Amino acid sequence: MTKRTAFFISDSTGITAEALGSSLLAQFEGLKFERVILPYIDNAEKARSAAEKIDRVAARDGTQPIVFDTIVNEEVRSIIKASAGFTVDILATFLTPLEEALGTKSSFTVGGAHSVSSEPDYKYRIDAVNYALDNDDGAKIDRYHQAELILVGVSRSGKTPTSLYLALQAGVFVANYPLTEDDLDNGRIPKPLAPFRDKLYGLTIKPDRLATIRTERRANARYSTLAQCEYEVRQAEIMFNRFGIPYIESTHASIEEIATRILVGAGLRGHSK
Repeated sequence: MTKRTAFFISDSTGITAEALGSSLLAQFEGLKFERVILPYIDNAEKARSAAEKIDRVAARDGTQPIVFDTIVNEEVRSIIKASAGFTVDILATFLTPLEEALGTKSSFTVGGAHSVSSEPDYKYRIDAVNYALDNDDGAKIDRYHQAELILVGVSRSGKTPTSLYLALQAGVFVANYPLTEDDLDNGRIPKPLAPFRDKLYGLTIKPDRLATIRTERRANARYSTLAQCEYEVRQAEIMFNRFGIPYIESTHASIEEIATRILVGAGLRGHSK
C-alpha cells in the first residue's frame, strides 16, 4: 500500500483540521497516511519550524506531503504555503463561498471553531471526555448509571478511541467494558452490565486483524494467537446476538465512521453544536 504523509496544522487545537482533513483522506482507500498534527502554530517562528518539518518530510519521502490548515493569520499561513507541501486551506476553501452566499464577512477568528462563547456545549464535551477517561476499560462500574452509552467488546477491538471520539466530538457520556475470557465462557451479560442492557453497544473485529493488533502489544502470548482471537470474537458475537445487543464491526472502518454509525444505531444525537 502506498504511503503518504499528511500534516494537520492549526493556530488552535488542530481538532477541526484533523477532523475535516481525515474525512477527505478517508476517500483514498488505496493510500496509507502517516499523520502529523501541529497545533498552536500561531506566530511566524512556529510557522517556519513547521515549514521546515514539511520540507524535511518531502525530501525524505520524495513526494509532496498533504497539508491541511485552519490558520487565520495571513503571515503565518503564507509561511506554511511556501513549504514543499500541497496545502489545503480549509477555512478559505469553505468560508469564502459561504461569505458570498450569506452576503456578509465571517469573523475569521483564531480558534473560532472551538471558542467557549460560540459553543454552549463546550463544557459538556469536556465533562464527557473526563467521564470517558475515568470509565475506560471497566475502571468504574459503579458510575454506569451516568452513561448514555456503554461500549462492550473484546480487548483491542477499538472501544477506547471510539469512546473518546464520541465524548470529544459529540459530547456523549460513554463508558466501555472489556469482555474477559470468564465473561465469554459463561455466555451471559456480565453482572455489572446487566442493569444497563439498553445502553449497551458492541464492537467486534475480524480475528486476523485482532491477532495482528495484539501481537504488536504482546507478542508470543496466548492472548495474541489467532485461535484465541477467533474464540473471543465468536463468543462475543454469540453474546451480542443472543441478548439483542446491537454491534458494529470495526476492522476496516475509521473511528469517525464507527462513531457516526453508533450514534445513529443507538438513537443518540449528541450534544455538540
